[in-house]
Amino acid sequence: MSLKETLKVMVVDDMTVSRGLVTQALNEMGVWNVDAETSARTALTRLAANPVHLVLSDYNMPGMDGLQLLEGLRTNRSTSRIGFILVTGTPTPELIDQGRRLGLNNMVKKPFTTASLKQSIEAVVGRLG
Repeated sequence: MSLKETLKVMVVDDMTVSRGLVTQALNEMGVWNVDAETSARTALTRLAANPVHLVLSDYNMPGMDGLQLLEGLRTNRSTSRIGFILVTGTPTPELIDQGRRLGLNNMVKKPFTTASLKQSIEAVVGRLG
């Protein structure tokens, strides 16, 4: 089995269209084991109970932003090693620095292409095949 057939991914974004675009790009890559969540807080609870290999999270969400989600994942033993890619339209140097301090694996700038998303994912989990 190739990595893309076994890879479990969670997409976290409060915007339906954005979740759909990320999920569609993953499907185009052949990654079908994709779950989605509309809230970082709910995602954190679900991931603690059932970890995945990779989280693709929006940064700007109400209640808890993407970096707060990352921090929550890194401080929990069962989720501390989950790959984490932040998806944002505004990757400022401060945001990138803060993400790195928290253990961010990679970042994708919106709008993204399937190719750029795939490149970012492969840098974290390895070649999808």
